[in-house]
Amino acid sequence: MYYNTNGPQPSFSGNFGNGFLSSFKSGSALTRLIYINCGLFFAITLVSILFLLGGAKGMYYDLLLEWLGVPAEPQYLLYRPWTLLTYMFTHFSFLHLLFNMLWLYWFGNFFLTVFSERQLTAVYLLGGIAGAVLFILCYNLLPHFDQLSRLSSWAIGASASVMAIVFAVCIYLPQHQVYIFLLGPVKLIYLALFTAFIDFLSIGSVNAGGHIAHLGGALLGCLFAWGMRSNRDCVSWIIGPAERLKRNRPASRGNMRVKYRQPAGNARQEKHEHINDILDKISRSGYESLTREEKEALFKSGR
Repeated sequence: MYYNTNGPQPSFSGNFGNGFLSSFKSGSALTRLIYINCGLFFAITLVSILFLLGGAKGMYYDLLLEWLGVPAEPQYLLYRPWTLLTYMFTHFSFLHLLFNMLWLYWFGNFFLTVFSERQLTAVYLLGGIAGAVLFILCYNLLPHFDQLSRLSSWAIGASASVMAIVFAVCIYLPQHQVYIFLLGPVKLIYLALFTAFIDFLSIGSVNAGGHIAHLGGALLGCLFAWGMRSNRDCVSWIIGPAERLKRNRPASRGNMRVKYRQPAGNARQEKHEHINDILDKISRSGYESLTREEKEALFKSGR
């Protein structure tokens, strides 16, 4: 799998705390998403230790995870609407966090070689919301899930958001190959199909809600990829207005004001067509068939 290592890297100059703050500010959207997930996990862990030392271990789940996880019962959701966002940044164990962040890091870097940081953030958030919505719908509409299951179930974890990013990459570049230990080169489309198949088979397990949420995130990733292949950015509305305002506002440094000029219409169209030609080449022959110049152009278009 190809990962970009060019561009500015976060700096940890100064003391440790300032280093993380500087890294968060100067890092990419992927860096910030990972930091938020890790920061919230360690904050929750710290609070849980305080509860444990105070003799109230059970309150860790009652007052923290359940108030951050999205509930399957719609009535509970009315009183905890923030959980639609907080659940996708919350994890119940270190291994839960670790595996999600590894997938996010691997496919997030891959995503940024083709798409923008704005799109990465939008797909992460919308994928998490899609996973939560499918989780709630299934628990309330399918006969398999009775009232007791619905009232006592809630979901946490970044898996649905990560699956949205994974499937966006796999569906957009289906013929691209990655090397998997003991298996060798595997096309991304087969990796996506296998992952979805395993999640579907696992719905009957004790973690049914989690696997349903995975499928919801995967569906959002597919919709995004299909839209982009038709030159339609279906996530532009979530962050687009703020991004346009930031882009149109002149930058200032001291007494100097800098206004960035947008490319001319014809030049922009030619660049867009060139990127589409490169993506078509990837679909036909794989990423390895690109020349050095084509890889560089693809990377710059995704920044």
